[in-house]
Amino acid sequence: MTSRGTPSRFLRSVLQNGVGRYLCQLKRVSILFSRSAPSSLGVRDFIEEGVVDYAKKNPGTVVYVSPQSSTAAKVVAEYLNGSVREEDVANRTPQQISELLTKLTGQSGLDIIRIRKPFHTDSPSIQGLWHPFTNRPPSIGPIRPPEQDSN
Repeated sequence: MTSRGTPSRFLRSVLQNGVGRYLCQLKRVSILFSRSAPSSLGVRDFIEEGVVDYAKKNPGTVVYVSPQSSTAAKVVAEYLNGSVREEDVANRTPQQISELLTKLTGQSGLDIIRIRKPFHTDSPSIQGLWHPFTNRPPSIGPIRPPEQDSN
């Protein structure tokens, strides 16, 4: 927490993701719905039309479809870091459910918070930041454009 009261952290990669190859952080998706409730109609339509396409596009993610009596329709996403997210999908269209699953697939499972700086190192340099004019002798003076003759 910062003095502003909002959580923040330094930018970091999840499980060295991107070093070597990309690894999708979404491990498992469970789609829970009711077979007869009208609020689960969009979920049932998505299961008939789009769940196979989603599974083909994301072979590293296991998809469970579970009809349960008298439960609100929801999607439970489990990530490699152990975090679990539950999203209510009652009264949503199949297109909205597909967009939600795409969003959950692209996330890392970490909470969405403010990033303090775009760069961070665990072993900072004691020499400071370098730029092209760091070791330039001050006797040369400032750099100016060349003067043109006014003939």
